[in-house]
Amino acid sequence: MVAHFDLDTFFVSVECINDPTLKGKPLIVGGSRERGVVAACSYEARKYGIHSAMPMNKAMKLCPTALVVKGSRGEYSRFSRWVTTIIAAKAPLFEKASIDEFYIDLHGMEKYHKPYEWTIALREAIIAETGLNISFGLASNKMVAKIATDEAKPNGYLIIPPGNEEAFLAPLRVNKIPGVGEQTYRVLLDMGIEYIRDIGTIPPEVLENRLGKYGLELLQKSKGIHHGVVQPYHEAKSVSTENTFEENTSDMDFLMAELVRMTEKVAFELRGDNKTAGVITVKIRYPDFETFSRQTTIPYTFYDDELIPVAKELFTRLYKPGQKVRLMGVKLSELTNEAVQTNLFSSKEKKSELYKAIDALKNKFGKGSVRKGGGM
Repeated sequence: MVAHFDLDTFFVSVECINDPTLKGKPLIVGGSRERGVVAACSYEARKYGIHSAMPMNKAMKLCPTALVVKGSRGEYSRFSRWVTTIIAAKAPLFEKASIDEFYIDLHGMEKYHKPYEWTIALREAIIAETGLNISFGLASNKMVAKIATDEAKPNGYLIIPPGNEEAFLAPLRVNKIPGVGEQTYRVLLDMGIEYIRDIGTIPPEVLENRLGKYGLELLQKSKGIHHGVVQPYHEAKSVSTENTFEENTSDMDFLMAELVRMTEKVAFELRGDNKTAGVITVKIRYPDFETFSRQTTIPYTFYDDELIPVAKELFTRLYKPGQKVRLMGVKLSELTNEAVQTNLFSSKEKKSELYKAIDALKNKFGKGSVRKGGGM
């Protein structure tokens, strides 16, 4: 058995916990009323036809009275870590699929617990400790469990006993299958496939002819067959850099430039791995080899301009004024790709394009080909 947990309207729930006056109202998380896109919206807002990724100006036309909040990236990261900690303390094997989504492998647990009751207890513990609403589906594989979660929302749970997968899926619309996007959905509708049960009425060769190998994969999924495994969650390794200076120095202009250069370097490596960091650490070593470090938790990011000010603040709190420095280092840790989605609520398109252009130059002409003025 596999359990799939999904925090309901996660961004909205966090905002309502921090400001209870927002509860029960049409609420949109996402930039300003005129610009950007909807990152998340409450169920009250959805009644007006608003959905995530919708342009904000369109959403406001649908519901002019909707409340809009810019979003709190740091808070979303904090609550996500909180839920992860609760699950990690109880689950033998789990996968963190995104900032608000988890899979738990319950194989073998039946020897010690009743999986259904154990999963209900875990859900209740998350709700009691964090105040967040969370739904889950329990099934024989990841795909069916995820679809079951969607059917259990809001704030509910659903179990699909082994052997009942195909019957459960049959009456659902075909775009309920994960991976069936708008384009594929239109193709399937053109083929007369509206519900999952309709897939089995089409000869396999026709499915393959229209959809390639995915057509045969879709046929398997319609029967509730899925072989994806729960990938064990672990924090990715950190990325770091440090430099032992040729001469010990207390030159603050030099130290600040070096700090900028090193932070820029590790951020570039992070973007290359498509990861974001949740913790930054600065290290200082003095001539007598005494070594000190200080770290802080940050909203997940891989942008230089968001990391450099924090690195400077850590250095200022760490540095003993007037003393010469032998070595300095910067490390980014708690790496994940889960939180790229938190950038939705703040319009980042121009910044993302800028960094893509900078990284392209660095990849073509070398890491030092483009540098911030502060790092010179």
